Amino acid sequence: MIGASSAGTQRGAGVNPTVVEAMREVGIDLSGERPRQLTPEMWRGADRVITMGCGVADSCPAGFLTTEDWGLDDPHGQPLEVVRAIRDQVKQRVEELIASLQKEG
Repeated sequence: MIGASSAGTQRGAGVNPTVVEAMREVGIDLSGERPRQLTPEMWRGADRVITMGCGVADSCPAGFLTTEDWGLDDPHGQPLEVVRAIRDQVKQRVEELIASLQKEG
């Protein structure tokens, strides 16, 4: 079974409202979600850990676990058009990852 979990290296006060709006446009409601901090328990047993442009050296997990960084822009402070593009890039990368995991599986 393929599953996913999402967390950040730095916990925010709330989900970015522009991200909530962009995801709502594609039928995903994040309005009730709260940011979660990445913890060791979250990656134990994970087949893959994906980071999305981990640019904060002191908090990036790459130093202590194997990751694959997708090098995506941070949606924080970005206009809706940019957040939509990031959302679409994530979708494409996730679809490619799922396809590769199914081939391995």
